[in-house]
Amino acid sequence: MHPSNTAERRFAAYVPAATDSGCALAVPAAPAAKVILGVAASDAHVVANHLIALQLRFLGYTVLNLGPCTPVSDFLDCAERNPDAIAIVIGSVNGHAVEDLRPLRAARDAGLVPWPVIVGGNLSVGSTKTGQEADHLYALGVDRVLTSIEELFEVLGEYRTAAALDFEPDDLDDDCEQLETVA
Repeated sequence: MHPSNTAERRFAAYVPAATDSGCALAVPAAPAAKVILGVAASDAHVVANHLIALQLRFLGYTVLNLGPCTPVSDFLDCAERNPDAIAIVIGSVNGHAVEDLRPLRAARDAGLVPWPVIVGGNLSVGSTKTGQEADHLYALGVDRVLTSIEELFEVLGEYRTAAALDFEPDDLDDDCEQLETVA
């Protein structure tokens, strides 16, 4: 299949092929993968949020967009109502993601967050970055800290494939190695 227009060509580049690792995977037909999207609690910036939602829908995802100023509790409430969601994606433009996501640690410790949490955007206030922003977010229970939009599409592609195959995303490489060894 050859993308017919500029937008299709642009977005097709972000859809990881099932054979990137050399392992051919047959993915059964499944309902559209569901993604919970929103902006961190103290952040009212929504332009990137809306553009990401549009891109994800174009790529075939069902997007539950909670919009700006979304506290951790609202992400978790939405995820509880949508247990088939493949990820919670949180954006930050104002740089207060670490402060806004502090309640995530307690929710993780209580076992209330079985979904992967992905964070991206501007992760600190000011123009000087310490390089420790990601470490602080990982300590709070974030699974993936992204530095580019392309990474989001790659990570969600992994989660979508794993959900369709009904196993954990981290098992993808192990299964491919096992298949390559057997073949």
